[in-house]
Amino acid sequence: MRNKLKNKRELGKHLMILVGSAVITAIALNEFLVPGKIFSAGINGISQIISTLLAMTGVHLSTGWFILLFNIPIGLLGWFKVGRSFTIYSIMVAVLTSVLAIVVPVANISNNSLLAALFGGILTGVGVAYPLKNGFSTGGMDIVAVVLEKTTGRTIGTLMMMINFSIVILAGFLFGWESALYTIISIYAMSRVVDSIHTRHQKLTAFIVTTRQDDVIVELNKTLIRGITVMPSFGAYTRKDSAVLMTVISRYELYALEHAVKDIDPGAFVNLVNTVDIEGNFYNETEQLKLKQTTQQK
Repeated sequence: MRNKLKNKRELGKHLMILVGSAVITAIALNEFLVPGKIFSAGINGISQIISTLLAMTGVHLSTGWFILLFNIPIGLLGWFKVGRSFTIYSIMVAVLTSVLAIVVPVANISNNSLLAALFGGILTGVGVAYPLKNGFSTGGMDIVAVVLEKTTGRTIGTLMMMINFSIVILAGFLFGWESALYTIISIYAMSRVVDSIHTRHQKLTAFIVTTRQDDVIVELNKTLIRGITVMPSFGAYTRKDSAVLMTVISRYELYALEHAVKDIDPGAFVNLVNTVDIEGNFYNETEQLKLKQTTQQK
């Protein structure tokens, strides 16, 4: 019964994030970026460029149609290479964003290009960051990134940089360098918002007080490749023996850690502390992926 209620709450939370992300991204596109010929990052930016070029030839197709078109093959790729749960939520966000981008009328809310670039970038960042923070994505290049990490063991950073750089260059050549400069501002604003909400480079130290330390450690080791220090403890109020598990994680791993702990010991107490710096072995995403692949092969 408890698991059913928990699953319903999780589903409701994900649906709210899904709808909210799609609405925010569609508003960012149609009310700020598209009217000002300012281009977003990734698939959305490529879709904008194609839609704008066609409009110059007299063919008017919404950016949303191209976002949808690109996400169909990407969704199939994610379905077979990544996993159903991640891909379903991600594609739902992408499809809903596409539909809303088609339905929501394009209106130039701000006649100031700088404001349009900033607010378009900020809203896009919010729309991207919250799905990532909750274990899924907005589709597009996020799914491609996960597929490449799983199949090649390499990160997507360089590829994303090349794609966004290409978008800026194309915007400059096709629509003027002022448009390219505002695109840089928009992409930068988006990346700063994503970093502030869903930061992978920040480290946290988690202190987990639990009476089921062995079970919690097993569950954590299923999802995280992190060292765990066990410190015996005694509850002053409960007068019972317990243990404090200490581990250092990346901020993007917080969601997995919290759920792993609560699934095993709902009464566990978790204290999170910002970590200024670390020394010694701390595996990044690529190193963790290689270790997981090595473990599976054994």
